[in-house]
Amino acid sequence: MAKLTQDELLAQFEEMTLIELSEFVKAFEEKFDVTAAAAAPVVVAGGAAGGAAAEAEPEKDEFDVVLTGAGDKKIQVIKVVRELTSLGLKEAKDLVDGAPKPVLEKVNKEQADKAKEALEGAGASVEVK
Repeated sequence: MAKLTQDELLAQFEEMTLIELSEFVKAFEEKFDVTAAAAAPVVVAGGAAGGAAAEAEPEKDEFDVVLTGAGDKKIQVIKVVRELTSLGLKEAKDLVDGAPKPVLEKVNKEQADKAKEALEGAGASVEVK
C-alpha cells in the first residue's frame, strides 16, 4: 500500500462525517492503545487565550442539529436519521436510542432547518444549536 502524505490524509478526513470520524478515532485508539483525550486540554487552553477576540462574536453560520428525543414513532425517526446522515441501520438506531445526540454538525442554516423539519415530522424532538 502506498504511503499517504499528511495532506492526503487530511483530505480524506475532510470528506468524512463527524460520526464516521468519531468511529475512526475509536478504532485508532483501540488499534494503537492510545487515547485522543490528551489533545482536548490543548484545544481548551488555546480557546481560552483567544477569549478577547471571541467577545465580538460573528453571526453564526454553522449549526448543529441535536436529536433530544425519539417520540412515539421511533422507527420513522430512525429512517429519517438514516436519510439525513447515510448511516447504517444499527448506527442510526444507536444514535436515536442514545438521544440527546447530534444528528448533523456544522451545517448551514437552511440544511439545519430542513433536518429539523424532517425529524419533527417523524415525531422526534429536535434542537438546533
